This record gives sequence, C-alpha cells and structure tokens, in this order.
Amino acid sequence: MPNTLTFLALHYWAGAGHEFDQLANLLRPDYRLLAPDLGGFGGAPAPARGFSVSAYADAVAAFMEAEKLTRYVLVGHSMGGKIALELAARQPVGLVGVVLLSPSPPSPEPMTDEDRQTSLQAWGKPAEAEKTVCNITARPLPEATHRQVVADNLASSRAAWEAWLLRGSREDISARVSQIRVPCALVAGDQDAVLSPSVHGLETLPLLPPDTPLEIVAGAGHLLPYEAPQEVAALLRRFASERIAE
Repeated sequence: MPNTLTFLALHYWAGAGHEFDQLANLLRPDYRLLAPDLGGFGGAPAPARGFSVSAYADAVAAFMEAEKLTRYVLVGHSMGGKIALELAARQPVGLVGVVLLSPSPPSPEPMTDEDRQTSLQAWGKPAEAEKTVCNITARPLPEATHRQVVADNLASSRAAWEAWLLRGSREDISARVSQIRVPCALVAGDQDAVLSPSVHGLETLPLLPPDTPLEIVAGAGHLLPYEAPQEVAALLRRFASERIAE
C-alpha cells in the first residue's frame, strides 16, 4: 500500500513541473510526487496576486487545498526553494518536512548587475536558451531532456521572467525562515555554477533548524532533478524514512 506521504515539488525559474517526472517514477509506488507549473512558466497563467514570492506561495497553498493534501514534504528547486521556504514559514497544516535542491537563498540572490542584465536580455532567444543549459549543467543530459529544458526556457512568459530577475530573486525573507518548525534538508551539486554549495552554507543553512544537513551531489550542476535523479530520489527516500515521524 502506498505511503500517505506526498512530495510537493516546486520547479526552478524558467522551468516547469515536469522536471520532476523522473523523480516521481523513481519514488513510485511508495510515495506520490506532485509538481505543478508555477505561474508564468510551463504554460501556467500568471499567479492571481502577482509574481512576488508570497504570491507564488499563495498559489501553491491553493493547489495544496485543491489536492486535499494532509501530509506532505515541500521539495523546492532553485526559485521553487525560496517559494518553499516562504510557504513553510507559514507553518501550514500537514507540512512535515522541507527538502531544498540548490535553492535560491532567502536573502537576495547573489547576482551581478551585469549578469542580471544579460539574463533579462536573453528572454525568448533560442541561442541564449541553449547557452543557459550548457552553463547550468555539469552532467550531460539526454538529447530529449536537453530539448525539453530549452523549450521550457522559451515558454516562460516575459512578465514572470522579468519579475523574478528584478524583484523575486532580490526579496529578503530571511526573518521569516526562523518560523520553520519541521525537519529540513539542503542538497547541492558541487559543480553548480549558479548557486555554489558555499552560497547555501553561508546564506541558507544557518537559518534552518540546527540539525539540517547539507548534502553534496558530486559532479552535478544546478539542475539536480534532471542531472542526478537517482541520487535525489534516494535522498528523498532517506529523508522520509529517517527524518519524518510516522
């Protein structure tokens, strides 16, 4: 009989919920994984209350209510990590854990003005999307996966793209993270060119519960669910069995 625990996974900026498809398959039949598209990405409409981190958290909370989730772990990747932190800080009913995969930190994301401007100008450009995939991955992706990552990048709405770069990534929710009361885990690739393990160790880990581990995936870049699905699935299973009370 499947476990009643659900993993609710939130994707990265310029991505889509299907980045977690391999994880969902690897976790079946023991666990269910749900991964909605976040507003403005993957074809999803804009969030009803805008593109702030709080507005995204509101939209995810509405999704949780619609799905009638009663016992779940939030899994947040990159941008989705910051949204997961905002939601977890609200101490929603049924939340039993948080796993952060290369998360955007609760403090303003470290990005130079030059890099921010370059990213702003890259919207909707296939050549730039191709370049981005190469820059943010360390392990080779299957050709079909590579094409999917590029397609997701190009499917991002301009409003969502710019809102994250100009506002969401710069928000500081550090003060609220101290309200998280459930077990957490932090996972990073040691070859992540976007957010290095040192960023997580300095900006995010000190704000999480004292026993939160920082797990390093060797040879992986920023797109952990695509680059290291077996390792991430194993980490999620271990987190569920060792850190979550029955």
